[in-house]
Amino acid sequence: MTRVLTGIQSSGDLHWGNYFGAIKPMLDFQADKKNEMFFFIADLHAFTSQSDSKKFAEYQTNAVLDWLSLGVDPDKSLFYRQSDIRSHTELTWILLCQTPMGLLERAHSFKDKKAKGLEANAGLFTYPVLMASDILLYGANLVPVGKDQKQHVEMSRDIAQKFNHRYGETFTIPEPTIAENVATIPGLDGQKMSKSYGNTIEIFADEKTLKKKIMSIKTESVAMGDPIDPKTCAVFAFHKLFENPDLAKLEKQYKAGEIGFGDSKKQLFELVWEFFAPARAKRAELEKDSKLVEKILKTGAEKANAIAEKKLKTVREKVGLDSKHII
Repeated sequence: MTRVLTGIQSSGDLHWGNYFGAIKPMLDFQADKKNEMFFFIADLHAFTSQSDSKKFAEYQTNAVLDWLSLGVDPDKSLFYRQSDIRSHTELTWILLCQTPMGLLERAHSFKDKKAKGLEANAGLFTYPVLMASDILLYGANLVPVGKDQKQHVEMSRDIAQKFNHRYGETFTIPEPTIAENVATIPGLDGQKMSKSYGNTIEIFADEKTLKKKIMSIKTESVAMGDPIDPKTCAVFAFHKLFENPDLAKLEKQYKAGEIGFGDSKKQLFELVWEFFAPARAKRAELEKDSKLVEKILKTGAEKANAIAEKKLKTVREKVGLDSKHII
């Protein structure tokens, strides 16, 4: 079987970029019985941008409910929180001591966030090594990622290969996989949709907020009645992503100048509101059943911990530590 793994930071409400960049590809993998699925909430990564403990706990809970609502099936996939597995942080320190500074200094994500004025803390700088631990502990073969995260998976490969060369075969070398048609999801301002940039459209936004955000999607300046090129229109791109059944008709209207951005956005709102309706209903049910959610997380953590501890035991032995902690 092919082991497929992905995680999403619990640093804010899930948005369309999260859905098409990570969640939907993983749900497609989950539907194939040839795959062994690992979904996790990357809450430790969230510390790089979140210092408010109340907000942190809120986002963590929301991330769990969101993933389960959107289709993660704990009967088919292993679902867990990163922070429940202590092996992640221990392996990270071991790998940090094997990782050249130069490798981390080349990280596009770190340089981009620093350039945008975000706090350049040590956690953000070493983020790729924690991500490597997330992947390597479980022997993942495939890691579905957005285009911006591909380099981080490549770093995981470099770290694993270096460790294997020094200590002998230990880690599976992961492969990044990117759905090219959704490699980068644009945000409200046309840049990559990201919580860090404040340009997201949330999956579970209320009706009023969702409509307001969709109506504010940045578009080019075109006179009423003039044709619009669907290839350059962010609104049309979202119609395509959400599989509008009337896409061909809409494209003709664009090219003939029979529809403006405002009407296209109104249609997009109706399409998206209906698209996530089943997920909203399921989320409402889960919010009322905290015991079920707790049981799912406990079961997932126990299974994940068993796999992670087995790999960590091997790593500890190879670097000269006792295979197990004394206590």
